[in-house]
Amino acid sequence: MDAVFLVSQLGGFLYTIGSFVVVLSIIVFVHEYGHYIVGRWSGIHPEVFSLGFGPVLASRVDKRGTRWQLAAFPFGGFVKFLGDADAASGKDSGVITAAQSDPKMLRKTMHGAPLWARAATVAAGPVFNFILAAVIFTGVNLSRGQMQEPLAVGAVKDLPAAGYTLQPGDEILAVAGIDTPDFADGVAWAAFEDSIPVEKVLEYRVSRNGQETIAQGPYLTPSIVTGVAPRSAASDAGLREGDVIVAVDGEEIFAFSHLKERVETGAGEPLELTVWNNGQTRDLILSPRRTDEPTAEGGFQTNWRIGIAGGLAFDPARESVSPLAAVGQGVTQVWIMIEQSLSGLKHMITGQISTCNLSGPVAIAEISGTLASQGAMNFIWLIAALSTGIGLLNLFPVPVLDGGHLVFFAYEAVTGKPPNDRAMQILMMIGLTLILGLMIFSVSNDLLFC
Repeated sequence: MDAVFLVSQLGGFLYTIGSFVVVLSIIVFVHEYGHYIVGRWSGIHPEVFSLGFGPVLASRVDKRGTRWQLAAFPFGGFVKFLGDADAASGKDSGVITAAQSDPKMLRKTMHGAPLWARAATVAAGPVFNFILAAVIFTGVNLSRGQMQEPLAVGAVKDLPAAGYTLQPGDEILAVAGIDTPDFADGVAWAAFEDSIPVEKVLEYRVSRNGQETIAQGPYLTPSIVTGVAPRSAASDAGLREGDVIVAVDGEEIFAFSHLKERVETGAGEPLELTVWNNGQTRDLILSPRRTDEPTAEGGFQTNWRIGIAGGLAFDPARESVSPLAAVGQGVTQVWIMIEQSLSGLKHMITGQISTCNLSGPVAIAEISGTLASQGAMNFIWLIAALSTGIGLLNLFPVPVLDGGHLVFFAYEAVTGKPPNDRAMQILMMIGLTLILGLMIFSVSNDLLFC
């Protein structure tokens, strides 16, 4: 029994690590490829393109003289250009001095190229991360489409009660005698949901095959789990998508609002949930956790949460979205993530929200494994989200990071000369210390404090 348990645990661990490596490798490759391709287009010679650090496992040199290599530690990567002394683009004085007598060779070095070429090359990494995220979000929007208007039933979800006559294809005209507004009108839809009587079975007025009829259906927003947040109380307790919570502490519930109220007013006390899925019930015990959530005004508020998402009693029918609209939605999603990340950082620095919102590599690895197990769409979404975060992080004005180099270039543009080599070395050491400190802090959050 112990051996079986250990094997299963090892399998789960390897799956988590594997998922994390896949996510990180995709993001790092795109980031570094941005540096590589823009540098090459700008006339700067890339000597080495490395996915990973440490001992080289495999490598080849292409026809342009660039060595492409795969290294043993897959937690990062770099592009080393001609004239770079290291992966952080420190100056190789020997190479630069030797190239002084050959203007064409000097032009091919990172440190001898025009300012615009260096700036474009450095900025390309984060920009490519944002582009990757926007492309993924665009693809997701195209594949999923948008909710059909007027609202129609795609499929009725599996719920404990029987006898519903609501059918796929039904256009929802009214629920409990209340006309259905456009789902896209958030204010009107919220008011609509609030006005619906909280009853197990509701009367739906629908258009079916071109004729109006009355159908019986479940409460509009039942206590069904449509998503589980990684590293949450729900995830730890074993809740999964499709579960229906039918009782809390022995008291029957059928509306998501009932569950939300019990969680928010329980002050973190353990809750005993009775869960139904596919005709079977099971009991779980979990304790809500305080969670910092972004608000529409741009701030954050802290609530008790168990880490699940709810939704409608049926999957809405969807229709295709135009490529242009999908692109616009994708870019908007990236921008929203950037704004929320900056807002979250600001509120952490000012102490308004917990620093536990800062996840390190251990937490990200766990999240990668969890979302990979929840399906390809969730996994792909994670790649987009992390790509946005890594792109933003690299733009921070910290020496060693891309943003730090861009600050140096800005200084050069204003003064007409680059910073002193000695000063650059000192600033790079300070930047490296800050990054290592941040890494240690985030890992401590993952393992000890959060």
